[in-house]
Amino acid sequence: MLRKTQKELLKCLPLMGKGLGLVWSAARGWTVAWALLLLVQGVIPALQVYLTRVTVDILAADISPTVASATLTRAWPPMAVIGLLWIVTQLISSLIRWVRAAQGELVQDSIHTLIHDKALELDVAFYENPESYDLLHRAKIDALSQPIALLESLGVVIQNSVTLIVLAGMIAMYAWWLPLLLVGSALPGLWSVARYVLREHKWRIANTANERRSRYFDWIVTDRGSAAEMRLFDLGGYHTATFRRLRGLLRKGRLALVRDEMKSELFAGSIAWVGGIAGMAWLLVRASRGLARLGDLVLCYQAFLQGQKLLRSLLESAGRIYRSTLFLENLFQFLAQTPHLAVPQHPVPLPSSLSDGIRFEQVTFRYPGSAYDALSGFTLTLPAGKTTAIVGHNGAGKSTLIKLLCRFYDPQEGQILFDGSDITRFDPAELRRAITVLFQEPVRYHTSAGENIAMGDLTAVEDQDRIHCAAVAAGAAGPIERLPHGYDTVLGKWFGGAELSVGEWQRVALARAFLRRSPIIALDEPTSAMDSWAEADWLSRFRELTDGHTAIMITHRFTTAMHADMIHVMENGRITESGTHEQLVASGGHYAESWLIQMREIQQG
Repeated sequence: MLRKTQKELLKCLPLMGKGLGLVWSAARGWTVAWALLLLVQGVIPALQVYLTRVTVDILAADISPTVASATLTRAWPPMAVIGLLWIVTQLISSLIRWVRAAQGELVQDSIHTLIHDKALELDVAFYENPESYDLLHRAKIDALSQPIALLESLGVVIQNSVTLIVLAGMIAMYAWWLPLLLVGSALPGLWSVARYVLREHKWRIANTANERRSRYFDWIVTDRGSAAEMRLFDLGGYHTATFRRLRGLLRKGRLALVRDEMKSELFAGSIAWVGGIAGMAWLLVRASRGLARLGDLVLCYQAFLQGQKLLRSLLESAGRIYRSTLFLENLFQFLAQTPHLAVPQHPVPLPSSLSDGIRFEQVTFRYPGSAYDALSGFTLTLPAGKTTAIVGHNGAGKSTLIKLLCRFYDPQEGQILFDGSDITRFDPAELRRAITVLFQEPVRYHTSAGENIAMGDLTAVEDQDRIHCAAVAAGAAGPIERLPHGYDTVLGKWFGGAELSVGEWQRVALARAFLRRSPIIALDEPTSAMDSWAEADWLSRFRELTDGHTAIMITHRFTTAMHADMIHVMENGRITESGTHEQLVASGGHYAESWLIQMREIQQG
């Protein structure tokens, strides 16, 4: 066990250097000031011990009723310096808190930036497996504050080490082995701390999923979005019971760790106490023989007393350093993640407008971790300047087409061609700027209605005319203009704004998509949350909105699909029927059957 702990300690040294490097790069000047203040603060306690010895020796040697005044006069200077050092200590402590606060803010901002940049750099596929969520959770929750915690703990170690070295030099004047006794009696405590921290870290790694689950159940019980179902289906008891069960498991594990740590601390503390008693006993024997004065006893007593406290603080700080270093491994492991989508070193220019169109050529694709192909040998052409609708059941692979088109993933086999050029030859950022998408589950930004729309093209954030035109095109102008402050009204309840219906949110998202002036438009269920009146209003402008664009529309509603130039029916990752609405109805196939069912439902409704 000891050898394993030593290996773990050595393994952490490079991580410690990287963690301190983060602090140095984020707050270099503050770090220098912090180090200088710590050195000064570390010397002061030893000076106070020495001056106490001087004061006691003066008082013990000369004080008597006849010379009391002269003795106090001689003792006054060291006593005044002790008081002055106390004031300086308080001042330095306040300065260190201020410097540390500034460091902490800068370092946290820097690490937030690193995490955000990496999260945006990684492929969408990174978010497809639970291991990635565990890693991101540990990087954000556990490791975010660890660089500054590492620095604080290291500061305590530096400060206490300086004090301890000076104290050890003082007691070494009496016997060379006294410092060794002081330090050696603390070594079992160091081993105990390292062992505990290592066990705690492994326990945290093993229980990350349970930590995330407990946070999830806590969130779902208190979130506004789930409040209605919690009450309607009486789900509160189930979710709170699951939360309590998970918390019980976590609590039991933590308490077991703390219980073992208490036993180890008791053993290590007993050894340290015996070492201190042995040193003081030796000095008392010397004093009884006239080989030491009262000031020597006071100095050694304070040196051992403070030394034991300092060593305990050193051990605790060493444990915190070890813990911070272990958690920093999570941060650096996350920051070491790399995207898997290859970016061409010399990308070819993307055509400003398509002349032939987009073609999926024998594309086979499987989502990470899935056992089934979402697409298998899939071939489809989207003609330039035309609108193509894809209809089919849930799970047929329709939305996957848009994700591949945006190059969030690369297919395992086959190609996706823009005017005959494989999209992997283009710069992914340039490719995505050429595509505007309404996703099936669009993001609800809790900001003003105008900014919600402007998220489609941030260059238009101050262009109110463009924002208004996009809102009109998507049918969102009416709901927005009825809000208390129009386009300046904050949407969503997170910050006390106005809430929209599901259909109104979808129209805002649709406006966001139309604001982006891109040659390719991809709409995933654009009317799914609209009522029949809103759908009819939007469809009346549909041709005008998509004129001159290459558009792909994923939909379950045949009343929406019928406005496309070409309709493809998709089942199990393949195209099974193709044609215009009239051709497909006339063919009497699956599309025709589904059309009749939808029309019957509309008439009955």
